[in-house]
Amino acid sequence: MAEADPARERRIGLACAILLIIVWAGFHVAARLGSSQQLTPWDMGALRMGGAFAGGLVLLLWFRPPRLPLPRALALAATAGFGFPLFAYAGYVFAPAAHGAVLMAGVLPFATAILASLFLAERFTARQGAALVAVGAGAALLGADMWGDHPGAWKGDLLFLCAILSWAVFTLLIRRWRVPPMEGTLTVALWCAPAYLPLWWWLLPSTLGEAPAGAVAFQAVWQGLAAVIVAGFLFALAVKALGPVTTTTITAAVPPVAALAAWPLLGEALGPLGLAGVTVAAAGMALGVGGPARR
Repeated sequence: MAEADPARERRIGLACAILLIIVWAGFHVAARLGSSQQLTPWDMGALRMGGAFAGGLVLLLWFRPPRLPLPRALALAATAGFGFPLFAYAGYVFAPAAHGAVLMAGVLPFATAILASLFLAERFTARQGAALVAVGAGAALLGADMWGDHPGAWKGDLLFLCAILSWAVFTLLIRRWRVPPMEGTLTVALWCAPAYLPLWWWLLPSTLGEAPAGAVAFQAVWQGLAAVIVAGFLFALAVKALGPVTTTTITAAVPPVAALAAWPLLGEALGPLGLAGVTVAAAGMALGVGGPARR
């Protein structure tokens, strides 16, 4: 079998990462919107998992069912399927879209780099280190621009940090176990809903019946199909092609994209510091793209 072309593999990885930026930025804006659409965080989780489950069943027409060993499937479902979204949705009850984007996407590269260094013996280059510093500086500026406007947002920020840890662990697991992109996507999509939906229906607070039908349909499609099926596949493919540190450095462009989108869509305006943060974070992302990926 012919060896894969590294240049072509890298181009595919970069394309997946850029598309992922768009989907993830939309996740933050849509999740914040959901908190104003009479949907509880538990409802958002149900719509996400239900939508992903429906999409996963359709994909089974073309792909085989996931065959990961039970402990690995449970680990992927716990981190990407439950931990990340439920912590994130709960955080958006207290904090605006820019907060979640800054923390979850801006801090994620640091968390991933540290865990990759500790558990996978992966080292990032001086260029990637400089990119991480630039991304961190941009995230700090963006955060400083908005923190004072939302005095109770610290509760959401703590929940966002829990979401970061969940996703960073998921990132390392799919890398360490070499989980194929569609295998990982279908595992998360098909395992979570059967476990969560009965629990949500019988025990968890819900205002789903009071929410507009259009809002329910939109969140099910965006949070379930786009943010799980599409984003999960793109992310796993990007990590496979570029490595976890490079992938999460590139996707650190999510905070500026989400913050700029939230300005007209949610009325969460940016000041001079926020605009400066967008520029610096984008520069850091561009710096991180350059040079060969470290595996």
